[in-house]
Amino acid sequence: MTTVYDVPVAELIEKVAGILKENDKIVPPEWAENVKTGVHKEMPPANNDWWYIRCAAILRKIYADGPVGIERLRSVYGGRKDRGSQPYKRAKGSGSIARKAVQQLEAAGFLQKVRDGRAVSPQGRSMLDNASHELKQELIETIPGLAKY
Repeated sequence: MTTVYDVPVAELIEKVAGILKENDKIVPPEWAENVKTGVHKEMPPANNDWWYIRCAAILRKIYADGPVGIERLRSVYGGRKDRGSQPYKRAKGSGSIARKAVQQLEAAGFLQKVRDGRAVSPQGRSMLDNASHELKQELIETIPGLAKY
């Protein structure tokens, strides 16, 4: 069976974002079009579907590293803060974005609470594995040499 480890990450996240966009429980908050994704950013995201992409990336991250809490997700989606003439410093990503995304994924049934944070539920694991399998089949049709892997 194909898992998320067998396909390219960027294509998988795009495919899962499309699946999440069809789910009625995954909805960008009203403030999502004006918000920065962290204190290290200067502008909001340029992509209009950034909320679904972030939710898909969080779901994949929890699948790969889970169980994961909000603080660890903030570290993952952080970056370098430009402090003018002073040296760059590490900054965490937005906790509100991570929290709302995880809450929506949990309400949709893709995540579940565990002792150490959140883990992927059987429904979420199945959805990710099926998306990986479909993506692998699409890639094999495009590049037949991948069939041996």
